[in-house]
Amino acid sequence: MRLNRAIVATVVLSLVASSLASDAGVAAPARKAAKARHKAPATCEPRSFRIILDVGHTSESQGATGARNDVEFGFNLNLAKLIGERLKSAGFAATRVLVTEGKARISLLRRVAAADRLHADFFLSIHHDSVPDKLLEEWEFDGSRSFFSDRFSGHSLFVSERNPRFRASLAFARLLGRELKGRGLQYATQYTMPVMGRYRRQLLDKDVGVYRYDGLVVLSQTRSAAVLLEAGSIINRDEEMAMNSPERRELIATAVTAAMGEYCERR
Repeated sequence: MRLNRAIVATVVLSLVASSLASDAGVAAPARKAAKARHKAPATCEPRSFRIILDVGHTSESQGATGARNDVEFGFNLNLAKLIGERLKSAGFAATRVLVTEGKARISLLRRVAAADRLHADFFLSIHHDSVPDKLLEEWEFDGSRSFFSDRFSGHSLFVSERNPRFRASLAFARLLGRELKGRGLQYATQYTMPVMGRYRRQLLDKDVGVYRYDGLVVLSQTRSAAVLLEAGSIINRDEEMAMNSPERRELIATAVTAAMGEYCERR
């Protein structure tokens, strides 16, 4: 199923209007004040536990392009919306889907500012994976020049040791990794390989695929615990089709909800 970019844009505008106030008035002093006021709760009450689901990339900077020329942003948006619905159904009523605008670093800083302003207790960033350009192969899809790489597949989880709540971030990442593994999914192993070049990462949990990535703004600069989920590879032709299916989105959303429930119970 091809993603309709016009529909994506309409949904984005709606989510921005309903979920976020304008970032124009968010000055540095206000961000600092928000950070100072917010403290992580000693316990987790699901109905008041503030989960931010960050939709990776923006309508202006759409992330990776899949093997069939659909953009990552649309995949991220669809999955984040479903995860949000499942979390709310499970009692996490304060869950918010975060959609930002802009390009590159400015959008990343807006995400951090928004999470701090909303006093997030947990920040989960939703993405879909690709590979370095040197690993791409060319093919033709639907009459258009396209690129793919079927060499690697799988999901991956990233945390930052620079995050002030690194241990909590790692704990949730491991719980989510176990839930995904228990549902038959395999994590992406390529991040430990030299072929990944500057994208190579330290593997913190070899059983469930949790990697360390200190350089990510949304992981290192948020005040809450934070995890980035690469839900699957959209540059792999078979996995791209799976990631575009309701069944795979449901499986991942269910895994996130189960992991969050256990994370909350352990606090």
